[in-house]
Amino acid sequence: MDVQFDIGARLNAMRSAAGMSQRQLAERAGVPHAQISNVENNKVSPSISTLRKILNGLGVNMADFFEPERSPPTGPFFDADQLIDLTSKVATTTMGDGLGRMVFRQIGDARGHNLQILHEVYDPQADTGQTLLQHASSEGGYVVEGELEVTVGDEVRVLKAGESYLFDSRIPHRFRNISGSRTVVISACTPPYL
Repeated sequence: MDVQFDIGARLNAMRSAAGMSQRQLAERAGVPHAQISNVENNKVSPSISTLRKILNGLGVNMADFFEPERSPPTGPFFDADQLIDLTSKVATTTMGDGLGRMVFRQIGDARGHNLQILHEVYDPQADTGQTLLQHASSEGGYVVEGELEVTVGDEVRVLKAGESYLFDSRIPHRFRNISGSRTVVISACTPPYL
């Protein structure tokens, strides 16, 4: 994991390049102004849901935020080392409200195919955050290993290996590994979200 990546400095540079004030970005992203300031000054590290909201205000996805110079491999086949890392540069203990690390790796060019396919690994206690995710997509996933608590609106279920989910992503949702072992999920989202 690259601990040298400075999320605050990168966000500040991208916001400045877009010609936006912190207040303007906060309004566009639907987050409190103080949250932009706190992230840029590295006082807090955002959860995945919060970081995605902020980046959406900039019109940027996570792959472009973390690896702007990298071109996605064209495929049609991909080696394990060709998957695009979307999350490992976010601090382990602050990816969400839990203490576990999440690693999301994308297969190929999600925007080019209008389909994001992810290999997701959730360490014990990993959590996408109390701020529920919500975006204009449809998504589904299959639990390959372990257990994953999935919240969709008012429904909550712990899915075990072999079980799956599919829903309208405009409904607020959350993913948590509340077990003591890692969880592996293969998911898809269209249009791409992260």
